[in-house]
Amino acid sequence: MMYLLLILTIVSPAHAWQSIEDWGSGSVDSSVDEFGQCVCNVFLPDTSFPADRVEHMQISSNELSVEVKVQINKVESLKGQLVILLSELSNLTARVEILESGPDKYIKLEFELLRIELREFEALVTQLKTSLNISSPAIDSLYIEIRNMSLIVDQLESYDQSNLEVIRIEFAKLQKKLEKCQDDKDDFSNAQIGSCKHGGILRIGKPIVSQLNADLNAGYKYGGWGKDSKPLPGSENMNWYSGFTDTLVSRITLYADYYKLIMRQGFSTHELYLVNKYDWRGTGNNYIVRANTLYYQFRSPFSMAKYNMTSKTAEYKVVPEATTRFSYHYSPNQNLDFAADETGMWVTYATEESNGKLVLGKIDEESFALEEVWQTSVYKQSVTNIFMICGVLHATRSVDTQTEEIFYTFDTNKNEESHVSIRFEKFQDFYVYLDYNPTDQKLYMYNNGYYVSYNVKFRDA
Repeated sequence: MMYLLLILTIVSPAHAWQSIEDWGSGSVDSSVDEFGQCVCNVFLPDTSFPADRVEHMQISSNELSVEVKVQINKVESLKGQLVILLSELSNLTARVEILESGPDKYIKLEFELLRIELREFEALVTQLKTSLNISSPAIDSLYIEIRNMSLIVDQLESYDQSNLEVIRIEFAKLQKKLEKCQDDKDDFSNAQIGSCKHGGILRIGKPIVSQLNADLNAGYKYGGWGKDSKPLPGSENMNWYSGFTDTLVSRITLYADYYKLIMRQGFSTHELYLVNKYDWRGTGNNYIVRANTLYYQFRSPFSMAKYNMTSKTAEYKVVPEATTRFSYHYSPNQNLDFAADETGMWVTYATEESNGKLVLGKIDEESFALEEVWQTSVYKQSVTNIFMICGVLHATRSVDTQTEEIFYTFDTNKNEESHVSIRFEKFQDFYVYLDYNPTDQKLYMYNNGYYVSYNVKFRDA
């Protein structure tokens, strides 16, 4: 049996759907191969069909199909990410709504309570000031702190709950200061300013620590601060400060009031290095400001000097027999110690003739000379400092690192000396400056670089 195999070899391609009749114009060859099969070769004359382009289109179609699938996968992936982002956005929106509603729920109420407490604090300080009928750095400082706290409350009201802890801490500190003021109110002076109708010091109040010196330098251990003991009109509230790393006296800064002192906003600084082309620097730490004039110990020659901060002029006057051999217990170069009280201005020193015992001199302010001198029995080097109140010298000494004691007095009105024991607390052990100011009846101490003050309580006359 013979099988017929038809093999079409398309030399010039024809359309697959073309009918047999259309092939008539071509030629067909036939033959039998070695296996007895019939093989036919059909040759088409039409060469217009673009077979190569169809093949390219098929390849491009396959590549495009693959690319579409890749893009579809990307879209599916982006869709998944979009779902996640929409979910996170919904959570974020919910959190923002909570934050927006939070202040109405808890912060607003808390801040309103803080404002109520501040008003109570202010009323308490006002009542305290009225009952005492005086102005003091402690009370002024409390007013400033209350005012600053009010500003802080306003600024932080829009913030989160954690800021309330900061305010609570500050409120706790403020509360303690108010309580301390209430506890110490019995230590405020009971004598009229400028009057000596009392029986002397009964006790010294607790130390009121303002802050580190205006240079904000713990190394500035030597210096002093305070108020003008005889202020010019308009300068009643003026404060001053001078400090350095050693006992050199080279500069003094003035502040309009206590608040400006604390804020380190001085309005005038005077340098003693070149005053009228001359070096007017001094030494020691026991200077005072009186009638806008700095009284201090001059270096060369060793003498008392004064620098008028109004006219910017200086002069010195040698103190007869005064020596540089005997300084106070705490610090060197404290040989001339100036003081002021209700009765005028004073200076203490030691002489070789007195064998180092303390000598007290009253200064005539017009002539800038000693008008009267008293010899005491107390050895100067055993004394840590002195101050004057109503013509009475008060000498101090150290009891321990936390306690100071007024142990000796000399009354120039009666020419009498006494041994007493009036103890008071120190902020820190080392101090170089201690003076009384008759304009507010307070003691001012420069204690290891810090501003410290004390209220004085007097005995009834």
